[in-house]
Amino acid sequence: MAVHYRKLGRTSDQRKALLRNQVTALIEHGRITTTEAKAEEIQRIAERLIALAVKEKDNFENVKVTVKVARKDKDGKRVKQIVDRKTKEVLSESTRDADGNLIKKENGVTVTVYDEVEKEVKKDMPSRLHARRQMMKVLYPVTEVSSENKGKKRSVKEVDLTNKLFDEIAPKYANRNGGYTRIVKLGQRKGDAAMQVIIELV
Repeated sequence: MAVHYRKLGRTSDQRKALLRNQVTALIEHGRITTTEAKAEEIQRIAERLIALAVKEKDNFENVKVTVKVARKDKDGKRVKQIVDRKTKEVLSESTRDADGNLIKKENGVTVTVYDEVEKEVKKDMPSRLHARRQMMKVLYPVTEVSSENKGKKRSVKEVDLTNKLFDEIAPKYANRNGGYTRIVKLGQRKGDAAMQVIIELV
């Protein structure tokens, strides 16, 4: 039986992981440098994902939900108070006194203060949800370190590439029927003379 794809000199699992990794990088950064053989395989997968995003980009509804959000003080830190361990009655509005010393209360436990906030969120319709799951099968999870919070505990945040496909990439190609990526040849690589190319979103 004929194989209709390039093996790329790897086992099936290695090939799949390589292509997933490179497609993820392409969607995240908009362009990558690779070999021509890999680029042509990446192009097939990326074009399919973008076509899926273009088709389903407007297939959602806005719904209002009530969520609990931690209250913050003027310095951006969470507001904490001391409540009774059993009755949950507030024993102190703060966990520190005016001098900055910790307040201790009998049977008291420190808790974060939350406020209920109404937010409007996008709710995927069934076909868009299915498309999102198809994308998640291909794209790896990506995290990025924000420069302003560098070194802090919460400096790393996860980037949702499916949202990027729906909200940023798909609207650019709304009136385009295919041809979302292009391959530009750079020349042969030293050592094995493999053709190096840039594959990028148009």
